[in-house]
Amino acid sequence: MAGLYFHIPFCKSICAYCDFFRTGDLRRMDDTLRAMEAEMERERGFISDQAVRTIYFGGGTPSLVPPATLQHLIDRARETFDCSGVEEITVEANPDDVTDGYVGALRRTDINRVSLGIQSFDDAELRFMNRRHTAAEAEAAVGRLQDAGYGNITIDIIFGVDGFGGEVLERTLERAVSLGVQHVSAYHLTFEPATAFGRLLARGVMREVDEAVSEAEYAAVERALTQAGFEHYEVSNYAREGFRARHNSSYWHGAQYLGIGPGAHSFNGEVRRWSSQRPEEYIAAPRYESERLTPRDRCNEYIMTGLRCAEGIDTEVLRERFGGERFERVMREAEKWIASGELRYANKRLSIPTERMLVSDAVIESLFET
Repeated sequence: MAGLYFHIPFCKSICAYCDFFRTGDLRRMDDTLRAMEAEMERERGFISDQAVRTIYFGGGTPSLVPPATLQHLIDRARETFDCSGVEEITVEANPDDVTDGYVGALRRTDINRVSLGIQSFDDAELRFMNRRHTAAEAEAAVGRLQDAGYGNITIDIIFGVDGFGGEVLERTLERAVSLGVQHVSAYHLTFEPATAFGRLLARGVMREVDEAVSEAEYAAVERALTQAGFEHYEVSNYAREGFRARHNSSYWHGAQYLGIGPGAHSFNGEVRRWSSQRPEEYIAAPRYESERLTPRDRCNEYIMTGLRCAEGIDTEVLRERFGGERFERVMREAEKWIASGELRYANKRLSIPTERMLVSDAVIESLFET
């Protein structure tokens, strides 16, 4: 079954770390949404699996769009695809958008999962990241959603921010756990050149935390969340039992998905494509860049995405899907990592211990076919 992703690239303000395709110009939002509706109908044939399992509204800031408009897109999706088996419909939201009125309108839609971009429960860190909300507003947003009956809420937090580790991170983790949410995504800060943080890094105003600090903060996140009963099932993701992110999990397991909107990516099992246009260009005529994955590409991607997850990769699937020669090469390369404990091999599966996932790039890259 496939996934359907709607990219809403509009934001009231731009966060200092964000490198996703987004714009602060809201004037073309309505026209863009109409163009997205037309694109969905026009590009329905890109994915061969017409049965949609998950729908996701990402961004940008999808909570800037009235819930009734999101429901209209869901209704059109139901007319365009087989959505009879849809299990999860997620919307990303900024905490300051989650007012009583917004939640009331959201409850009248089919959306059953909310992803809140909280990032921190420290007001100084939130200001530093140019977030629009306060820690108190974030807690209030979670409470409003819970009071309205939402029982599948995920929150994002960021760690690895110089000057905001230690007790600041500990307090953020304590408050995240205390809220009673079902899922937490914890991302290490990365510096991208086109972001405010990236420019500060280039000028020497900011610095990256060193590897020892990164590992210590990663360990603190894992310890706090797993001790609170969350399953660490992917390098950056933790879930209560039964609440893994189904849409994002489909990416890691090679499912097809259709991305709608400027900046959205799509994958049909063989071709990966994306639109990098600004909204005004997208409205006029969507254009796509694409790449066709070779068997080597697909094998490398299976290894990369599989080893990001706690279950790892099924070596029998590796053999059957990509051939005995590739299987033998991967197993030979894996031997030294198994011996060192960086890889585990059990029940015909290769996996990286979750406590080592943050520094697993060398392991994964060594298994790639070049």
